[in-house]
Amino acid sequence: MPIEYPGAGVLAEHAAVRESVGIFDVSHLGKASVTGEGALEFLNASFTNDLERITDGMAQYTMLCTPEGGVIDDLIVYRNSAQDLFLVPNASNTAAVVDVLQKRAPAGIEITNLHEEYAVIAVQGPLSSQVLTALGIKSEIDYMSFSHVSIGGKELILCRTGYTGEFGYELLPQWNDAPAVWDALVEIITPLGGQVCGLGARDTLRTEMGYPLHGHELSLEISPVEAGAPWAVGWKKESFIGSAVLREQKLAGPSRILHALSSLDRGIPRAHMSVKNAAGENIGEVTSGTFSPTLKKGVALALLDPSVSVGDQVVIDVRGRQSLAQVVKAPFVPSHVR
Repeated sequence: MPIEYPGAGVLAEHAAVRESVGIFDVSHLGKASVTGEGALEFLNASFTNDLERITDGMAQYTMLCTPEGGVIDDLIVYRNSAQDLFLVPNASNTAAVVDVLQKRAPAGIEITNLHEEYAVIAVQGPLSSQVLTALGIKSEIDYMSFSHVSIGGKELILCRTGYTGEFGYELLPQWNDAPAVWDALVEIITPLGGQVCGLGARDTLRTEMGYPLHGHELSLEISPVEAGAPWAVGWKKESFIGSAVLREQKLAGPSRILHALSSLDRGIPRAHMSVKNAAGENIGEVTSGTFSPTLKKGVALALLDPSVSVGDQVVIDVRGRQSLAQVVKAPFVPSHVR
C-alpha cells in the first residue's frame, strides 16, 4: 500500500473519502479464524471486550493485552457463531496474536492464520452504498455487522466497518479474487469522483477521528485505560488477560491519558514531540500528529498528565519552536459511520 497514488495525492484522496468515496487496499491486515466448541468462551477469556454483547453476524472492536495490561494488538472479531469466529488484527501483530491464542487454546479449539487466504478492500465515504448497489450487492446492513455476499460469482465477506469515520464497508474476498473485485470498484468510483487511497490519507482520516493506531496510541507500554478506551473493556466479565492490572488502573486512575490537541497557530504536531503546560513543565508526548485537510490546521493525539483537561492550552515543541494548542474532545470532525 503506497503513501499515495499517482495523479491525486493525499489531500485529494482524503477529500474523496469525506465528500464522495475512496477505496483502500488494506490486504496487509491480518486474518485468522478461531473454531471449535467453546471458541467464544475462550476468546472472551482472552480479549478485553465482551463477545456476549454481540450476536451472530455482528462484529466487535477489542484488544489482546499482556498480563501487565499492555496492548499486544487491537483487532475486530467477526462472530459467525459461538463456535466460529473470524479475526482481523493489525498486519505486523498477526503472528503475535495467533501465537498467544494457540498457546492458550484448550483441546478442541483451532486457531488458523488465514493471512494469505483473504484480501481486504475498504470502501469508504458517503457514496459507498451507491458503489455497492452498482455491483449488485445489497448493502443494507447495520454498523459493525457483516454478511456473506458475491460479486460476479465471487464470494466475499461484506462488513460495515472502517477506519475513516465515514459511512463505509470493508470487503474480504478470497485472495485470488481480489484483483477482479478491485478493478470493478475502480471502474465504478471513477465517474463518481472517487479515488484509490493510500496510507497517507488513511492516517489523516483516522487522526481526524481520534482513532488509535497500534504502535502510537496503543502498545505494549500503553494500556486501554491510558489510551482512553475503557469502553472496549468488558468490565463485568470475570477475567481476561490483563484484567487485574486494568481494573487497578481504572480504580486508581491512570498516570497518563490520551487527549486530542488542536493547533492554535501554524504548527504541525508530529509523533514524539514533547508537550508542556503554561509553566513550561513537561506534561506528556504527542503519539500521532498531522495536518488536517478538513480543518486546514494541525491536529494531534497525545498522552498527557491526568491533571490536563479539555479546554486547557498547552505548548508543543515543534522542532525547537513553541507551538500553542488547545486540548479538545475527539473527534476533530463529525463521525458519519452510521
